[in-house]
Amino acid sequence: MAFQQAQIQVQKAEEFQQLRSVVERVFASGTLEKFYRKLQGEHVRVREFERVLERRIFEELDPVLARSGKTAKQLYSELAVSDQSLVREFYLERIEQVDPKLREKFQKIYRYY
Repeated sequence: MAFQQAQIQVQKAEEFQQLRSVVERVFASGTLEKFYRKLQGEHVRVREFERVLERRIFEELDPVLARSGKTAKQLYSELAVSDQSLVREFYLERIEQVDPKLREKFQKIYRYY
């Protein structure tokens, strides 16, 4: 029997979609390498989503978010815990889908140690 993830209903759809869109835009090909360079410069590992939020890295790279008047951390904190988990899971899925060549280039931020 194959694993099937339970579907969780999003409680705050607008904030959830805003934050998910930020992640999608940052992972667009033109911005992703800048994002990884910024993570390296800040000594943040790619899987440390909350630290990415604390350091306001998304705001520096996403002009739509910067113009919105809210930070990614504010949007994240407005979400219910289940919504936060879904956003974090989406982010983690995206970092695993990155081209292996780019992952190798930025292997330091992908390390667990």
